[in-house]
Amino acid sequence: MGLVAEFQIGCEALPLVSVADAVPEASITLSLQYNHGRRPRFLATVTGGSEQAIERAFTDAYDIQEWTRIGTAGDSQRYQAVPALSFEEQLGGQIDDLDGLEALAAADAIIERITVTTDGWEQMGWFADRAAFTEFSSFWQRNAEFRLERLTRDAEPKSPGNGLTDRQLEALRTAYELGYFEIPRRTSLDAVAQELDISASSLSERLRRAQTQLIQETVATLWPPLPE
Repeated sequence: MGLVAEFQIGCEALPLVSVADAVPEASITLSLQYNHGRRPRFLATVTGGSEQAIERAFTDAYDIQEWTRIGTAGDSQRYQAVPALSFEEQLGGQIDDLDGLEALAAADAIIERITVTTDGWEQMGWFADRAAFTEFSSFWQRNAEFRLERLTRDAEPKSPGNGLTDRQLEALRTAYELGYFEIPRRTSLDAVAQELDISASSLSERLRRAQTQLIQETVATLWPPLPE
């Protein structure tokens, strides 16, 4: 039986981290087109944030050669980007074990979700067995900051909010307890941020990511994929 893992990789050299840092109020999910050789193209879905600020951040990003907006749905934009660097070139300044990085591409794992943050990636992945997960996690523990949020068997049911990180859950709980979600609001974003000892922009990012995750879980529960 396989494993499902949710974890954070703290590494500011990872692709699109500079974009997330430039527009912290936006939520960025990323997938990679590995059929494009050593520079897999980025497919990014960006929710929230100023469209002008987002596209300026794409233009200014050192790791993007060119980008195209594919479409818009509500407050989400879909982009395709051609990377300016290979993974080895991009991470070589922070990671010594480049051979190990290349070996991860052949690991018995599927990374299902990548969320770009201001200091790295949050990921959810499926691993064939404990050995596959250990190989993956030990590489990042040696070469960056690795924080495991949740590890379960792939057959175990998920409880609501299971995809939230500890920091996202703390932000939601504190904002709720202080009355931020009440109508009318009993507190401000700045007041909640002060309680958590973080900036208002960081709090806004955490709340948006947490709300996006909860909505995705709810939609998946109410409207599961139709059988083919």
